[in-house]
Amino acid sequence: MVAIQVPPRRVMFARAIRKRCPICGTGGLFTGWFRMKPACPGCGLNFNRGESGYALGAMWFNLLAAEAVTITIAITTIVSTWPHPPWDVLQYTGPAEALIMPLLFYPFSKTLFLTFDLCFRPVDIKGLGTKD
Repeated sequence: MVAIQVPPRRVMFARAIRKRCPICGTGGLFTGWFRMKPACPGCGLNFNRGESGYALGAMWFNLLAAEAVTITIAITTIVSTWPHPPWDVLQYTGPAEALIMPLLFYPFSKTLFLTFDLCFRPVDIKGLGTKD
C-alpha cells in the first residue's frame, strides 16, 4: 500500500464538486444517482463517518444549495424584466425548480458535505492506502 496524504481543502472541495473522493480523487463513488458506495474504491475512506444522523448534513447542504439556485433564478428574472416581470411564468417555474433542483444536486451534496466534515473531523490516514 502507498500512503495517502490529506490534500489541501481547496483540492478536496474541487474533487467533491466533481463527485470524486476528497482524499484520493478516485471517481465512481456512486452506484446510481441516489446511491453512494459505502467506501472509496481507491483509498477505502468510509463515507458514513460512523454517526447516526450523518446523512442530515448532506440533506441540509442539498436543500441550501437547491433553494439558493431557485431563489437566485427568481430574483434575477424579476430584476431583469422589471417593471413587467412574468408573474405567470414564475408562479409555475418556481415550485418546479424547488422540486427538481434537490434531485439534481443530491450526489454533489453528499460529496461536498463529506468534504466539509473532513475539514472539521479529519480522517486517520494511517489506515488508508491505495492499491498498487
